[in-house]
Amino acid sequence: MSEDVAYKRIRAARAGRRFPVILEVIESGQLHLAAVVMLAPNLTTDNAAELIEAATCQSKAQVEQMLAERFPQPDLATLIEPIAAAPSSVAALELAPGPVQNVVKPAASFAGQEVSAPPAKVTPLAPQRFGLQVTIDAETQQLLEDVRALLGHTIPSGDLASVLRESLRIAKSALEKRRFAETSQPRPGRRTKSARHIPAHVRREVWKRDQGQCTFLSDSGHRCESRTRLEFDHATPVARNGETTPANLRLRCRPHNQYEAEREFGERFMAGKRERGKRRAG
Repeated sequence: MSEDVAYKRIRAARAGRRFPVILEVIESGQLHLAAVVMLAPNLTTDNAAELIEAATCQSKAQVEQMLAERFPQPDLATLIEPIAAAPSSVAALELAPGPVQNVVKPAASFAGQEVSAPPAKVTPLAPQRFGLQVTIDAETQQLLEDVRALLGHTIPSGDLASVLRESLRIAKSALEKRRFAETSQPRPGRRTKSARHIPAHVRREVWKRDQGQCTFLSDSGHRCESRTRLEFDHATPVARNGETTPANLRLRCRPHNQYEAEREFGERFMAGKRERGKRRAG
């Protein structure tokens, strides 16, 4: 076992020795080891039953959110520091306090070697509060400083959390306009002879109707929660005379769009089509 796997099992065993019901819930498959590790520091004889029940059948992210609501943590300090520097020479720049505190660490190398850094992580701290830890390269750090300077009139304090929020708002608006033709001043669509062309007003209508989320439903009726890599999918394919209208279009994440195509045309056909596409792109 790796150290991480062994650690989880040791923590789970210790928690199970204190509260035997944990072992029963793990055995039933309703509670995973990661949830037990997160619950363990907060378990007492008074709250164990409630917390274990609340964590049952929940994902790791859902358990983190539940614990943040019940046991809120203080905001993190906002720091920018080179991760390759020795502890005695680390120069930390502490910014003005903001609504959400973040730790942003620019990636660096030491003695010509790349230094590994923890993966990016967003951790719930309290209701509506999250801690952010991410490693960035020199170019991203410079972009961050440039954007903070450009937002100087809007955010005079230079608060990093506020700068990130405003930057993401601007990026979201630009990406929605590019991907889904979102605009506050729509213009009449232009006609085209291509059956596969999706006019801007149709993209806007489908995106708003489907609420920017994949619409694939499992056999049990669960809707796919993906909001990334979304594509417009024809319910009746264009190859089978399907129309490019809001009624015949739906949002699908890429894996489910590919799955629908394979169900419609067969796996071998779609595999060959993807291979030809790769050759043309190459």
